Amino acid sequence: MLSLRVKYLSFFCGLISVFSLLNVIYSYYLNLYLNLNTYYISFFVSLFIGLLFYQFEKIKIKISIFEKILTILFGYILLPIILCLPFYFSIYNLTFLNSFFESVSGFTSTGFTVFENIKHIDQSLILWRSSIQWIGVLYFLFSIIFLIDIYDENFKKTLTNYLSFNSSEILKQLFKIFLLYSIITVFIFIILNLLSIRSFNSLNLAFTIISSGGFLPTNELSNILVNNTQIIIFSLLLLFSYFSIFFSYNLIFIKKKNINFLYEDLHLIFYYITVVSVFFLFFSFNNDFSKNLLSLSSSMSNIGFSLDFEQSNLNIIYLILVIIGGSFFSTSSGLRFIKIYSLFKYSMNQILSFSKPKNIFINKLIFTKIKFDFKEINKYFLTILIFILSLFTLTILLSLSLLDFESAFKLSILTILLSLSQIDFETSLKLSILTLMNTVNSSSYGLSDFNFYNLNYFTKYCLILFMIIGRIELLTIMIIIKNYLFKD
Repeated sequence: MLSLRVKYLSFFCGLISVFSLLNVIYSYYLNLYLNLNTYYISFFVSLFIGLLFYQFEKIKIKISIFEKILTILFGYILLPIILCLPFYFSIYNLTFLNSFFESVSGFTSTGFTVFENIKHIDQSLILWRSSIQWIGVLYFLFSIIFLIDIYDENFKKTLTNYLSFNSSEILKQLFKIFLLYSIITVFIFIILNLLSIRSFNSLNLAFTIISSGGFLPTNELSNILVNNTQIIIFSLLLLFSYFSIFFSYNLIFIKKKNINFLYEDLHLIFYYITVVSVFFLFFSFNNDFSKNLLSLSSSMSNIGFSLDFEQSNLNIIYLILVIIGGSFFSTSSGLRFIKIYSLFKYSMNQILSFSKPKNIFINKLIFTKIKFDFKEINKYFLTILIFILSLFTLTILLSLSLLDFESAFKLSILTILLSLSQIDFETSLKLSILTLMNTVNSSSYGLSDFNFYNLNYFTKYCLILFMIIGRIELLTIMIIIKNYLFKD
């Protein structure tokens, strides 16, 4: 019998009630009464469900990894439903589907929005949109610890010296995450204020940056960033969602740590510097480099922001950077650079071992003495394979789409679904990548003017599903499939 750990979800229901109460206080303070009652609704609903879940779970038995995954998936449906209530009961006459779409988009830090003009939205609701991102990514980070057993040993070594995660070690790591996450948010808010950015915009952007989200407090980022100094510093702040959430902590306490705690971030620094250098030398002739730097940092951290200027010749490069992503324990999405690099190095060593059989090739990453074994390589390969299978192939919809086999094979499930919604192939493919990588549409990918409000019901449900799939670790999908198809 399945046993969901709903007590785990009670904490986030309580967190939603806290943010609802803060929005009530904010609305009273600035005399914003138009949507005030909606936050009372979300407050009482989240508080009731949180208390119910906290009292409901009495069983102390250890649950399986499969049941943990189902708990996480259940949270990705229930929590956005609670968070969408202020949208649904607002004065803007949003349908429940549009409200839920906006909520899931924020909770998964994707950033797709059904609002066509942010200027017409109440300030308290803009703040609520940003808060959803902050709560959603905290849920994502906590879920990594909750599902720590599906990750390889090298990843665990970047978090702790303990061989296993008992309850006390889990609580320690969760508290550390919450503290670091909050401190970095405040730090970003202060820096943005020092850049002479309006406090309201700074707060919303701080929530968005730390969560690798895509919601803006205005229609265009260019309305906020008006000079090169602001653009460059803002670009560097985006890297907080590119590196591990523990990176700053490990740097400060480096004397008490070994290099294992920093090895992934050191690889990411080298990768970032390389990409920025290449762009500076070869792709900055016609544009201000600060604008390219913003698009680069935004794509590599899976945020997706860009300033509104033509860069269609670089769309494919930015999309590749989005797919690669950042750190394992960052707030960004993507396949993760270290996985791709490890697979590449392992593959090269295998090829060289056949051409030079007398030589010994060690599967070891630079900047560390950690070696990756064959089991870890299998996990990395499986994750990338699942992504490729979700993005390409599957010919089930041949009869529905009336495509020949070769054309259907080249299309992904999501691309086909979007194509069926009368979206052209190029836009469908780009939107599929951004959805699976939880990255907002912008001019960097040639989708700045895409309208989500006018999409039909079927397409919105497809995007909601794939936004959730893109946010959770892809390996979890395989575990669920295995549980149902290969039962003991």
